[in-house]
Amino acid sequence: MNIQISKNPQEQENTFALFNLGFRVFFLAAAIFSIIAISLWGVMYVMRLIPEGHSIPNIYWHAHEMIYGYSMAAVAGFLLTAVKNWTGVQTINGKLLFLLFLMWALARILFLPGIEQILLASIFDTLFGFFFLIAISQPVIKVKQWTQIGILSKILLLVIFNLVFYLAALGLLPEIILTTLYGGLYLVISLVMLMARRVMPFFIERGVGYEVKLFNSKWLDNLNLVLFTAFFIADIFFQSKMYAAYFSLGIFIINVIRLVGWHTKGIWKKPLLWSLYLAYGFIALGFLLFAGSYFLNIPKSLAIHALAFGGIGLITISMMSRVSLGHTGRDINRPSKSLSYAFFMLIAGSVIRVILPLFDGQYYVLYIGLSTLLWLTAFIIFTVNYLPILIRPRIDGQPG
Repeated sequence: MNIQISKNPQEQENTFALFNLGFRVFFLAAAIFSIIAISLWGVMYVMRLIPEGHSIPNIYWHAHEMIYGYSMAAVAGFLLTAVKNWTGVQTINGKLLFLLFLMWALARILFLPGIEQILLASIFDTLFGFFFLIAISQPVIKVKQWTQIGILSKILLLVIFNLVFYLAALGLLPEIILTTLYGGLYLVISLVMLMARRVMPFFIERGVGYEVKLFNSKWLDNLNLVLFTAFFIADIFFQSKMYAAYFSLGIFIINVIRLVGWHTKGIWKKPLLWSLYLAYGFIALGFLLFAGSYFLNIPKSLAIHALAFGGIGLITISMMSRVSLGHTGRDINRPSKSLSYAFFMLIAGSVIRVILPLFDGQYYVLYIGLSTLLWLTAFIIFTVNYLPILIRPRIDGQPG
């Protein structure tokens, strides 16, 4: 169902537009949920709380909800919007979009500590995953845009890994529960790298305000895909720390070359560019630390949080900020000044969470507490800025 948008400014001001297009509801839901989930995790970790009836370790709940809850919401918002642009075919909106969101939201609520209904949560989360996959597949199939098969296959794998997680949490496959979390994280990272390769050079070339041609290489892209696939198989299916370390080192080198090729001094004047650039830098750092976990006995958790906190966290808030401005008719070159503070806080939180423990691990709980507060502040700033933007129609009167 398409929601009609009035051209009358007075009517527009009072029209509820949250379900006009996927980015609106899922970006807002992702931000709000991250505030709730990280608050709960911070309290449970620092206070050593174990909610009554909680059948899995707190760390597994935290990891699952940030991967399959927060990250999937951000991915859904981006792809439901991007696929419409790529194919020219309208993606779901109105009632169907509301139903898709409802499946995601019910899964999050039913899996909250203290509420925990794993079976019901698994049903709604799996339904969400499959219907989301159908929603983005239909436009692609309709126009035969087979170049998007890579993205669709990654979403399918995420749905499968999430289903297997729930089977493990229900006691059917308990020995592989951690594998499903690592697999989910790596699949999200692979999606981020794939989409970043498509959009970051484009954003930079058109956003710095002067003519520049960035370096990109098809063979480098293919090599990155091959090495990442090998890394994924080695770590998830064969659990070979040595081979995974060598492959991750290769991925680090390739993506540093990418970052060098994408660099131009103009990005440092644009918050919506330098935030994306630094986020991709944290992803590269994550693979370096992953190799270091084998060669130098660096804790693997630091590599994971370089990928998750610094990489996914910063790149999603940056992309959500940019997409929300552009698709509501606003100037992407004039974001709210407070967004820069939000980006700085996530960068500071990433440094505290990932870099400081490399030099002094005795204050580890303090590092987690501080980084948690910085994450929360950053996403509160985003939510305050973007809630009125996301629930109201485009300012130019166009649909979407």
